[in-house]
Amino acid sequence: MTNPPPARRVVVLASGTGSILRAVIEAAREEAFGARVVGVVTDKDDAGALAIAREAGIPTAVVRLEDFESRALWDEAVARTLATFDPELVLLAGFMRLLGAPVLDRFGGRIVNTHPALLPAYPGAHGVRDALAGGAKVTGCSVILVDAGVDTGPIVAQAAVEVLDDDTESTLHARIKEVEQVLVARTIGRMAREGWTVTGRSVRFGAPTPTPEEES
Repeated sequence: MTNPPPARRVVVLASGTGSILRAVIEAAREEAFGARVVGVVTDKDDAGALAIAREAGIPTAVVRLEDFESRALWDEAVARTLATFDPELVLLAGFMRLLGAPVLDRFGGRIVNTHPALLPAYPGAHGVRDALAGGAKVTGCSVILVDAGVDTGPIVAQAAVEVLDDDTESTLHARIKEVEQVLVARTIGRMAREGWTVTGRSVRFGAPTPTPEEES
């Protein structure tokens, strides 16, 4: 009987309550999941994700933008902090800042983000509000690989959510979040177990993605 391959190392960047982080941590309790969260990095001292990580015994770090003289220095500090955890996947879970070249250059192709709309429709900070304003009957959430643009990276997975006639931004966003948590956890697990390749804008599962050690 062969042993399963070691779980892929995931570091989570978060700014908020940590609901997606919690979903991934809980999914990773299953040995077959294929990934484990080895670190949580935030840009806020009071991010709820910190408490969730500490409760689960996961190391944390806080890299606040206001502690640096420039955005470029902050970007470099984020890249260095992520590197200390030796991640094979970096997950943005409610992380409210764009990542600069130091992070993208070092971890490009294995940074995952989530967005509350069916991209490429309704990118940007107000995806739920824009879907309502646009009269969408169906919206949802997308899991993407991060590139230098805003919600422009290759799409890894999506899930649809019906827009109800009496929806407000708040009610619609709440339903999307429920679906999003499941989708992100499922997608991270599948990426960890199966690997992935990117051809143009198409992401396909099934081919092993080199670990940092294999790339060096």
